[in-house]
Amino acid sequence: MGPEGLIVFLIVGAIAGWLAGLIVKGYGFGLLGNIVVGIVGAFIAGWLLPKVGIVIGGGVIANIINALIGAIILLLLIRVVKSA
Repeated sequence: MGPEGLIVFLIVGAIAGWLAGLIVKGYGFGLLGNIVVGIVGAFIAGWLLPKVGIVIGGGVIANIINALIGAIILLLLIRVVKSA
């Protein structure tokens, strides 16, 4: 992965983390935290979605949607763990 790919990866992670923070109310972690949540969410979605038979497609928008789904799953898991 070159520098351009890394920048796109970080931007996708930031967008997905920010959107997930808006959807799952009360769990915004700031810019750096949102990037981390988005990146971890992308890994979660990349592993989980194909296992359940969901394939969104290719491109930047599909990557953002995949990362968003994973980030929402991650934030919901954090909410469950914090409330337990």
